[in-house]
Amino acid sequence: MSGEERVVLLDDEHRPAGTMAKADVHGPDTPLHLAFSVYVFDRRGRFLVTRRALSKRTWGGVWSNTCCGHPAPDEPVDGAARRRLAEELGLPVDALEVVLPDFQYRAVSPEGMVEHEVCPVLVASTDRDPRPDPDEVVEWRWVEWPAFRAAATATPWLLSPWSVLQVAQLPADLPTVLDRAAADR
Repeated sequence: MSGEERVVLLDDEHRPAGTMAKADVHGPDTPLHLAFSVYVFDRRGRFLVTRRALSKRTWGGVWSNTCCGHPAPDEPVDGAARRRLAEELGLPVDALEVVLPDFQYRAVSPEGMVEHEVCPVLVASTDRDPRPDPDEVVEWRWVEWPAFRAAATATPWLLSPWSVLQVAQLPADLPTVLDRAAADR
C-alpha cells in the first residue's frame, strides 16, 4: 500500500477533504479532486503540445497541453508539476508560474469516464526537447502558440476538453508571462 499513488479530494469550498487512490478516483461518479496542467514553452516561444498515450483510461490518443497530473497529499502544486514533467517527459524546466490558480472543470469522456477537477494551470520554460515515457505520451511537437489557440477554437474535438477550456482563459501572450514575472521580481 505504501507505493499507492493518492489524490487529494476537495470539498465544495475547494478545501482538502481526504484522499483516494489515483487508480480508483476516475469513473462515472468522479469526486472533485486536485490536479494541475502545465504549458511549457521553449526559448523561441514555441509551445510543447503532447499526445496522450493510447493506453490512457481517458482521452487516450488525444492531443493536449504539455503535462497534467495530481499533487500527492501535502505536495505543493509547483513541486508536483516539476515531478510529473520529469516522470512523463524527462523534462526539467527553468521558470514555473501559476497563471490560472482557480481553474475548475468537469468533462465526460466517450467511454463515460469523468474528470472533475480543480486544476491550477502553470506555465514553464525549458531549453530541451522531451524524452517521453511511452506509457504517458505517444507523440509531441513544438508549435506556435497562436496556432494551438486557433486549433482549440476551430477543432476542439481534436484536443483534451480541459486544454480547450484552459486555452479560452489563457492570454494570447502566454509565452511572455514568465518574462514579465521575472521582471516583476
